Amino acid sequence: MNPIIVAIAGGTGSGKSYLAKKFVKRYPRGKTLIIEQDSYYKDISNMNYKNRCNQNFDHPDAIDSDLIEEHLKKLICGTTISIPNYDFAKHLRKNKKKETKQHPIIIIEGILMLYYTRLHKFYTVKIFIETPEDIRFRRRMDRDIKFRGRTKKSVEAQYYTTVKPMHDKFVQPSKSYADIVVEGTDSINKSINQIASKLNSMLT
Repeated sequence: MNPIIVAIAGGTGSGKSYLAKKFVKRYPRGKTLIIEQDSYYKDISNMNYKNRCNQNFDHPDAIDSDLIEEHLKKLICGTTISIPNYDFAKHLRKNKKKETKQHPIIIIEGILMLYYTRLHKFYTVKIFIETPEDIRFRRRMDRDIKFRGRTKKSVEAQYYTTVKPMHDKFVQPSKSYADIVVEGTDSINKSINQIASKLNSMLT
């Protein structure tokens, strides 16, 4: 039986990872798998650190979508995959990968997961989280400083140079492909119930 694949997209800091992790807790242990788009940044180890820092990581071309497609195909067929492990401070793929097998429910989340239309054929349901920009910006600032080794100045520069323009050009328009639009300011339980209800209606 093919796995249920749930795609969650939305702007940076919209709550994609949080929603995915809370959704997983609704199901028995071992039944769900979360795949993060951020694990699939292209290998740019041929560049020096300065040049890597200057890359536009919010453009669709920054993501190895071909590898995502290959991995989804393998998971559907029951083949184990090796998910890359990304170092955000150095902008490099780490040598260690995560061996992952098929699960009954697979959640794939990332800002561009609805943009790549050729991946839609794998998705059981497509979700977009709509969250006000001021909230998203504040969350990104907190996350990048605490967990990704960035400074306030570098986060602001990246946001206004690439993050916001790419959001407006690629991420926000992909909302039109969503089966469900979740309001990022709603309670997490309301959002999860909304998704579960849609899934149930599609599977019965």
